[in-house]
Amino acid sequence: MSAVAIIGVGASGVAAALLAHATGAKVYVSDMRNDAAAAAGADRIRTAGGDVELGRHDVERIAHADIVVVSPGIPPDAPVLRALGERGVRWISEPEFAFRFFQGPLIAVTGTNGKTTTAALTAHLLREAGMDVGLGGNIGASLGPAASELAMRRPPPAWYVVEMSSFQLADIERFRPDIGVVTNLAPDHLDRYPSVAAYYADKARIFANADERSRWVLNGDDAQVEALAGDAPGARFRFSTERSDAAGRVENGTLVLDVGQGREALLPRDELRLLGAHNTANALAAALAARLAGVDGPAIARGLRTAPPLPHRLEPVAEKDGVLWVNDSKATNVAAAVSAVRSLSGRPLIVLLGGKDKGEDLAPLADALAGRVKLAIVYGAAGDRIAAALDGRVKLQRVREGFDAVVAAARAAARPGDAVLLAPACSSFDMFADYQERGRRFAALVGPSS
Repeated sequence: MSAVAIIGVGASGVAAALLAHATGAKVYVSDMRNDAAAAAGADRIRTAGGDVELGRHDVERIAHADIVVVSPGIPPDAPVLRALGERGVRWISEPEFAFRFFQGPLIAVTGTNGKTTTAALTAHLLREAGMDVGLGGNIGASLGPAASELAMRRPPPAWYVVEMSSFQLADIERFRPDIGVVTNLAPDHLDRYPSVAAYYADKARIFANADERSRWVLNGDDAQVEALAGDAPGARFRFSTERSDAAGRVENGTLVLDVGQGREALLPRDELRLLGAHNTANALAAALAARLAGVDGPAIARGLRTAPPLPHRLEPVAEKDGVLWVNDSKATNVAAAVSAVRSLSGRPLIVLLGGKDKGEDLAPLADALAGRVKLAIVYGAAGDRIAAALDGRVKLQRVREGFDAVVAAARAAARPGDAVLLAPACSSFDMFADYQERGRRFAALVGPSS
């Protein structure tokens, strides 16, 4: 019997433990946390027959395991990982562990922004064609489970669609998608990475095991994505909202595919229910992935017409008294916030910015907002730094009270015809458990459309 040690009792750690147990392994799980959520995860693992320790890590026991799986929430400088590294112990990420038990082809989606939308939309398009799809990974519990839970599906799905974060890609060994998608690249997670180059290097791991069978869907408008792919083997299919030679493109307002089997017009851009130019790019990426997986053009077009906006991603939550309220709480970095602002350029715009600082350069945010927004309301732990970056270029209001006061300030400032956009450019951890809680609070404060 093999021994599997798992560090972390979050959703992915629990899923990995249950998968390991189901495959006959002896399972040991540990976590420094000892709160209610950790205890609930530990109970699930113990019920299945695994051994769990909370409040400590038995480094020697972990070091002697045949496989060590690390949850993505464990930072690379955590003492337990330093101790294992000093002993020469290697570890893998939870999706890497799950991949070893997948029984079907895999589409993996990564990138800085848009990867959840693209992964969910790809799965939707495959389902529209009648395929059984396993969607999961980094996508979030409300949309799909951890990759290890997908690995336990019986019968296995016709396709696995897995969203991959840089943290998860950092610790792969064999992970190889049949179709890999890179949505875009921009600085992010600089509160965890020492540099942008280090963050990009982990993203590039998606190409680590590429071979001549690999197929890559790449952003043809992002030179950084092209550089990331380097000379990785496999066929490349680019999507673009600007280039006329891309395999997925826009021609006279119509989404078009050409993967070497002739031009296929899908649908007019204005029939998509997804706001923003960046979602046009996401739709093209998903359409290409689905086409390469065997879905025909008419089924892709049907799926694109019926795909709803995802929660917290440029999601219109209400229109009241002539004011459109848009929840883009998932815009947790500067590039995502800039994209959201540009997507709503048709209305006078009030944008809500703030949260926990990720250490990014804010100059691109100032450049994007100048001349585009009527008011920026800044708040939270990063509020002062954002205000300093925007000062003199954008009309500002600094709110030092809680999030409810932020929304109240926006309501007081908004006039009929305006849009209020929550696109924080920061993580939520100064006020909320995650971006979803922040987005839900925003929607609750706004209330339903009148």
